[in-house]
Amino acid sequence: MLLELRVENYAVIDNAVVEFAAGLNLLTGETGAGKSILIDALSLLLGERSSADSIRHGAEKATITGVFSAGSASRSILEENGIDSAGDELILRREVSASGKSRVFVNNQPAQVSVLKRLAPLLATIHAQNESLVSFDAAERLRLIDRFGGLAAGEVAKAYGERRVLLERIAELQREEQDRLRLIDLWSFQKREIEQAKLDPEEDVRLEAEKRILANAEKLFATAMSAHELLYESAGSAATLLGNAAKNLQELARYDERFQEQLSAIESARITAEDVGNALRDYAESIQASPARLAEIEDRLALLDRLKRKYGATLTEVIAFGAQASRKLEEIENREEILKQLRKRLETAASQFLGLAREISRKRQQHARRLEKMVEVEINALAIRGKFKIEITANEEPSGWRQNGFDEAAYLISTNPGEPMHALEQVASGGELSRVMLALKSSVESGQHAKSRKADASELRTLVFDEIDTGIGGQAAEAVGKKLKALSATHQVFCVTHLPQIACFADQHYVIEKNERREGGSTRVQTSIRLLSATERTQELARMMSGASLTETSLAHAEQMLKANA
Repeated sequence: MLLELRVENYAVIDNAVVEFAAGLNLLTGETGAGKSILIDALSLLLGERSSADSIRHGAEKATITGVFSAGSASRSILEENGIDSAGDELILRREVSASGKSRVFVNNQPAQVSVLKRLAPLLATIHAQNESLVSFDAAERLRLIDRFGGLAAGEVAKAYGERRVLLERIAELQREEQDRLRLIDLWSFQKREIEQAKLDPEEDVRLEAEKRILANAEKLFATAMSAHELLYESAGSAATLLGNAAKNLQELARYDERFQEQLSAIESARITAEDVGNALRDYAESIQASPARLAEIEDRLALLDRLKRKYGATLTEVIAFGAQASRKLEEIENREEILKQLRKRLETAASQFLGLAREISRKRQQHARRLEKMVEVEINALAIRGKFKIEITANEEPSGWRQNGFDEAAYLISTNPGEPMHALEQVASGGELSRVMLALKSSVESGQHAKSRKADASELRTLVFDEIDTGIGGQAAEAVGKKLKALSATHQVFCVTHLPQIACFADQHYVIEKNERREGGSTRVQTSIRLLSATERTQELARMMSGASLTETSLAHAEQMLKANA
């Protein structure tokens, strides 16, 4: 659900911030005031293409920010893309610069436009006048029927995926003979090269440590012996000095017991100095400069580095690569037996997919008949006197199999009595399409398997209908208003309208106004949007009925309409 929309320097909008709520949100205003601009701005947040032409003249960039309530599905998409959640809210921001470049931020973190496009179906759908139903791909048209019937295609998709994996494995084993022999040679070489190296996962770490010692043997010997002499061997060594100090403290302790503790500390330090000195001497004597061993280690490390460059970042990965090459060789050498097993499994997977696809196809046919009847009733009530049909064709050949089954759905309509049925996008006008979409959404939500209670606010999707009232009036307009109101029980609905018969059903009524102001010695136009109070709503409905000059009759009529539909 859209909670807030902020538009800055976009078209004729300087800076507009508006808060929205659940239910039916109506947007009205004079023709040319900029109602479509807000819808275009919202489209940008849903991943639509941006253009530098939309930036307000004189501005460096346009910024659109939307705050949505975040459902569990949207939070999953954020997690998949490494974007932190912002609690119960989802903040989308789109910036368009004068150079035409676009930047996307999700919860104030940089993101790709592809993330917006993935989030869009969960957040909002815009049905504009220039939109056609073809924007719903084949999968989306089927999902609309599945939602109406409460059908889940998850098992079908799972069976389809299992079959696809088996097909890929079989194809890999069925490569041409020349390709197969080439792969055998390659995998055999890789396996042999890795096995001959006799790798130990931690070998490179140990060899690097030994190399450092051998490469600096003389320096290490000299340093260790120097430290040994300073601690123990020389006449002025630390052990000798500490021994002399101990004698003095022993003499003091004979007269004053307070020095007994210090004497013990000095003795402990002397013993430690002797121990460390002896350890340094032993270490120095153990160092053996061996150019031959150093060369051997360097050669071995070079081999290990070469293997890591070819097969993995670590020796563990190199060993795993060798094991994978062995497995592939085993498969390709025994490919006939493996192919036999895979084909048997493929038959089982195909049979399972067909069974599931046929079952869901049968149910889709049933629910499509129910849905088309409901939609036909709805569109006739919305001033479209015609027929509506949902045609589902099933292609059981493997070429027609997809994740959601093997069905194709087409929406057909006849907008006038006696005319033949044609694809909806080929016949209907922009206004008719919006009304058909309204009829579809209302029918799906009021179907047998639709939600029986009002949806949770965090899961509400936003539906936008632009100029849905084109070419209608009177009772048809009132019917449209009622359908929008009913649909707003399960969706957040936005509607741009010019008809008071629709606007009177609003839960929230916003007016979009175009004003002129002096700016830099010239007059500039800017658009603003604001929520109307109860009194202002009456005046706006009266203006929509009678024009700029309000009359007592139009005001009284507006009040009556609001009371009747409260």
